[in-house]
Amino acid sequence: MNVFGIGLPEIAVVAAIALIVFGPKRLPELGKTLGKTLKGLQAASSEFESEIQKAMNETDDLNNETEEESKQ
Repeated sequence: MNVFGIGLPEIAVVAAIALIVFGPKRLPELGKTLGKTLKGLQAASSEFESEIQKAMNETDDLNNETEEESKQ
């Protein structure tokens, strides 16, 4: 398993350090918060990508209309 260039052993070390630093009681809460944050970022990224795609399609349509008008 390779996530962002980090393998399973590295993830295990990070998880062990987080367990030591934050303790077993706060760790699930932090994981939940991190999951919600990542989900929100993913949704924002997807929305941004769709807006960019929409703008590119509108630009292409305008360019095609301009080319057709100049041929006439």
